[in-house]
Amino acid sequence: MNILVLGSGGREHTFAWKIAQSERCENLYVAPGNSGTAEVATNVNIGVTDFEAIRNLVIEKKIDLVVVGPEDPLVKGVHDFFLNDEEISHVSVIGPQKIAAELEGSKEFAKEFLYRHNIPTAAYESFTKDTVEQGYAFLETLNSPYVLKADGLAAGKGVVILRDLNEAKTELKRMLVDAKFGEASNKVVIEEFLDGIELSCFVLTDGDNYKILPTAKDYKRIGEGDTGLNTGGMGAVSPVPFATDEFLNKIEERIVKPTVEGLKKDNLPYVGFIFIGLIKVDEDPKVIEYNVRMGDPETEVVFPRLKNDLVEILQAMANGTLDKIDIEIDDRAATTIMMVSGGYPEAYEKGKEIDGLETIEDSIPFHAGAQLKDGKVVTSGGRVIAITSYGNTYQEAIKKSYQSIEKLHFDKMYYRKDIGFDL
Repeated sequence: MNILVLGSGGREHTFAWKIAQSERCENLYVAPGNSGTAEVATNVNIGVTDFEAIRNLVIEKKIDLVVVGPEDPLVKGVHDFFLNDEEISHVSVIGPQKIAAELEGSKEFAKEFLYRHNIPTAAYESFTKDTVEQGYAFLETLNSPYVLKADGLAAGKGVVILRDLNEAKTELKRMLVDAKFGEASNKVVIEEFLDGIELSCFVLTDGDNYKILPTAKDYKRIGEGDTGLNTGGMGAVSPVPFATDEFLNKIEERIVKPTVEGLKKDNLPYVGFIFIGLIKVDEDPKVIEYNVRMGDPETEVVFPRLKNDLVEILQAMANGTLDKIDIEIDDRAATTIMMVSGGYPEAYEKGKEIDGLETIEDSIPFHAGAQLKDGKVVTSGGRVIAITSYGNTYQEAIKKSYQSIEKLHFDKMYYRKDIGFDL
């Protein structure tokens, strides 16, 4: 079959790398792709939200299956676009329809869903610029630290955690009144702070059945010791050492099952991946957020541990036969370390040549913000390359990734040297 992957990051390179291993895949295209996807697929220079251009490509290349990597096209309704067009309505799309994608598109929508289905999460209220005074009053009822979340999509940067009440009030004003995150912060959700350790759970669903992929833990902060600004993710580890069988059972019974049942009850059409951001508070899991796609850089450690043919799984999701699939997982640990451009997540320079990729033997380099230019791989984004390794323990895998990184270089390259420090 002919398959199209939408996106250009490390997640999409990992998808393409895994799909290309399948005998069921005849031709593989990635739009727009990067220097890594170019090694295993054909890149097509089309933006992920240019639905007309995607439609034309799907018709021209006789695409049978579209895998949507990032959240933006899902929230904008790419799945519905396919369903509503006679010429492409037969094409399978992996990713929820627009109404279900609001689980990531709106923090308030997600919190209402969680409350409605009695899924454990933090207490919250939401506010607009017209109710900013009530927002100040609500902050006064909470204990420090204070969690403020832009309701809409803010590229992973719309969450602010502050310890000082006055700072929190100032930040609320900046988000609502001064539109710090643009339209994304027209509404702000204020939550109680949950104290614990975070992890990510990944669920596949065909709308009726579900399967759970390995857990992973990612590291969002730019600085070592989890300090500094939030990023899209600086590294990840799978499996999560503290996620015991008993704890994983709690996640499935209290969170995964009611989530999938809730989607059905609320008539939210969902074929795709559900990323559940969790926090372990004492011995109990609570939901921080939903994403309606795979995480990045977690995909770079979850998919390498998946022994199944990914195309077979994707077909089962599209056909509603996921219950016929047995997920097989590699017992080894996998870790990934993200190399980023100097200055990220704030201003950074692009176009820096990356040296040493051909010397890596014990790890898998998944390209993210990297492109081919005049036959050379150069930086094109903040997060540049994720270096994934296997090991019998996560410590062994992390060591391998760091050894591989020593062979790589680009100007102003930065990476965290403490991934896994808290495990």
